[in-house]
This record gives sequence, C-alpha cells and structure tokens, in this order.
Amino acid sequence: MRSDLSKPVKQDIRVFGSDILFDGSNEVGIEHAGSLYRLKITRQGKLILNK
Repeated sequence: MRSDLSKPVKQDIRVFGSDILFDGSNEVGIEHAGSLYRLKITRQGKLILNK
C-alpha cells in the first residue's frame, strides 16, 4: 500500500510570522465584514481571537 503522506501540499494561503504581525505588541485588530476582531497572545504564548 502506497502512502501519500510525504507528498507536498499546495498552499494557497498567505503566511505571516507572528513577530511581524504583532510587531512587539500582544494584540492586533482585524477588520472583517464590518466587525472588529482582536487577536491576542496569551500569557502562555498561545493565540486567542475575540469578536
């Protein structure tokens, strides 16, 4: 049986490093469809998105 797990996956997404996105802050705003979302870095270093 042949496994395709090692096959490269095409990615059509733009990738931003969190260091560039946050630029030293712990929170950024994202406007989407007329609403403002807040993306935060938690004390544990994880990301949380709030509306």
